[in-house]
Amino acid sequence: MRLYAAVAAGGFRRYATYRVATAAGVFTNTVFGFILAYTYMALWDERPGLGGYDMSEALTYVWIGQALLATCGLMGGGFEDELMERIKTGDIAVDLYRPADLQAWWLSVALGRSAFQLLGRGVVPMAVGALAFDLALPGHPSTWAAFLLSVALGVAVSFAVWFLVALSAFWLMDGAGAVQVAWLAGTFFSGMLLPLTVFPGALGEVARLLPWASLLQVPADVFLEKRTGWALLEAYAFQAGWAVVLLAAGRALQAVATRRVVVQGG
Repeated sequence: MRLYAAVAAGGFRRYATYRVATAAGVFTNTVFGFILAYTYMALWDERPGLGGYDMSEALTYVWIGQALLATCGLMGGGFEDELMERIKTGDIAVDLYRPADLQAWWLSVALGRSAFQLLGRGVVPMAVGALAFDLALPGHPSTWAAFLLSVALGVAVSFAVWFLVALSAFWLMDGAGAVQVAWLAGTFFSGMLLPLTVFPGALGEVARLLPWASLLQVPADVFLEKRTGWALLEAYAFQAGWAVVLLAAGRALQAVATRRVVVQGG
């Protein structure tokens, strides 16, 4: 465990060195936050209570989305390009022979990165949003802890999805297509554009059952105290369930890829 803790800490420090990129990310998240906030205000003026949110809750949802955009990898996990490049160049063979689990290694990197992104790119846009708009902040201190746990589970689900996408490079000549599909699915089905509770009929029911709901919709509902008591436990079970299933799928795919590398190397 010390090894993976050190890798996570290294991932945090690595992204902390990109100060200009972080400042640019904060600026971009804040600008898009204002654009989305005013768009939501116009929409909610016409449809009060849309999706079960009042105006204040809808605006809060916008800024939570901006805070979690990089943290939960809604548009990319941040590590998949590097891992896919190592697969394409063959450097992955060295990684597979190391006395460290490939999946656990990259998960540790992702956790370190997400911790930094939450602090570096999440706190400031959320604070700006709270100053500029009447946001629905949690009424109970315990909600903040519940929210952070939900975010951590969302990060695990996000990593599991992008790990599978990255491993597709073992069989695809170019993984750009898989990345694009995952990017579009994450953007739409996480609730980044609109809360999934707004989606009508069967589309909404299916969207709320997909793993991408764990990245934004579920943490946002926890923050807004839409899920308390048993509903909160159900939210955690939903996120943890997807994390376990997808991580297990990634481990199985990793095992197949490892055998392929061993056979080719032999």
